[in-house]
Amino acid sequence: MKEPRPPRLHGLTRRGFLGATAAGCVAATAARGQVARNPPPVRAITRGPKFHWRGYYDKLLFDPSNRFVLANEVDFEGRSPTSNDAIRVGMIDTLEGDAWTELGETFAWNWQQGCMLQWVPGASSEVAWNDRRDGRFVTCVLDVKTGRKRTLPHPFYCMSPDGRWGYAPDFRRLNDTRPGYGYGGIPDPDESVLAPEDSGIWRMDMQTGDRRLLVSLADAANVPFTGKADAAFDGASKHWFNHLLCNPDGSRLFFLHRWRTPGRGSFKTRAFTMNPEGGDLFVLDPHGDTSHFVWRDPRHVFAWAWHPSHGNRFYLYEDRTDHVEVVGKDVMTQNGHNTYVPGTRDEWVLNDTYPDAKGLQHPYLYHVPTDRRVPLGGFPSPPAYRGEWRCDNHPCASRDGKKVVFDSPHQGGRQVYLVDVGEIIG
Repeated sequence: MKEPRPPRLHGLTRRGFLGATAAGCVAATAARGQVARNPPPVRAITRGPKFHWRGYYDKLLFDPSNRFVLANEVDFEGRSPTSNDAIRVGMIDTLEGDAWTELGETFAWNWQQGCMLQWVPGASSEVAWNDRRDGRFVTCVLDVKTGRKRTLPHPFYCMSPDGRWGYAPDFRRLNDTRPGYGYGGIPDPDESVLAPEDSGIWRMDMQTGDRRLLVSLADAANVPFTGKADAAFDGASKHWFNHLLCNPDGSRLFFLHRWRTPGRGSFKTRAFTMNPEGGDLFVLDPHGDTSHFVWRDPRHVFAWAWHPSHGNRFYLYEDRTDHVEVVGKDVMTQNGHNTYVPGTRDEWVLNDTYPDAKGLQHPYLYHVPTDRRVPLGGFPSPPAYRGEWRCDNHPCASRDGKKVVFDSPHQGGRQVYLVDVGEIIG
């Protein structure tokens, strides 16, 4: 069958990338709950001398046809970005030599999440990312078929499933409280305020740019803490919001409330949900150690956290209730970037690990009904890739669930890799 031709790209430049089989992929070993099989072939879909990585793991990175993958491009690694550092954003044609099409640039980015680059939900050819212009952070929206562009006066972190609304924390404050997740170039006006009333989570109309503050950091700090005593915040704790995600029908927004208390080490976290208007606040996980998460359906959140039942594990939380159940108790025992694979009726989970004792990162699939783990390989992460400028795999599945893309530095610099998982999930 003749492959479809790529869309018309008005004023955009394309260049080809040669596909390659990723080296460093180690054979799978048999273990409890793990399938002993050779991992599927992996192909590099970007190459040097410049470095590439994608948006975050929970974004729409494949277009509706599952052909084009979004990615970021930069010419340096190993240091924090400055206010003068720009990255390029583009898309990769996985059906035509992994050709790169440049879409634009941005001065609002970080190593962990790029510039929130993603396809706009509900649209067939619109791409959105954040930028910094004229002393403020903005949203850029580009139609890759028509070339039409528009700029909205506020950044976004996630969008509603229909693409109508964008939600964002304060990226100025994030850059101060959690380097690697905020954007530089604009100082936090509330840097000395522990829980400001004018900083929090905003909702923006993705057509008009109208926005309003839904919940402030002061609001969250005023909700009593009921978790572990050693995680509690007090009058000396500094608060911020991080990581937001709408549920599949747009009726609830999940977000993390975080704080750091002087003299108590690392930050602590609790998980909230609320409605799209900022009301009906609910503390979903009160204990102080929520991490990566994804919505399974409109009522359930699948997250890595600490719970008194099994300690640090992945759990399934039912929104607005206290019902919690462990997932993959003896198989998924490490924190990772977890999502459900589309088209599998939530039977397959896509996940990864941080570098193990040998410095290997392990993207993998987990089959919920049979409690088994299927490795996608083990990829070396050099010691230089730690801390703020680490390169997590952040695996993400195509919209039909048959392909997975992930980032890895194992061939001499961060690049994007693709693996076909159709036979595994089939």
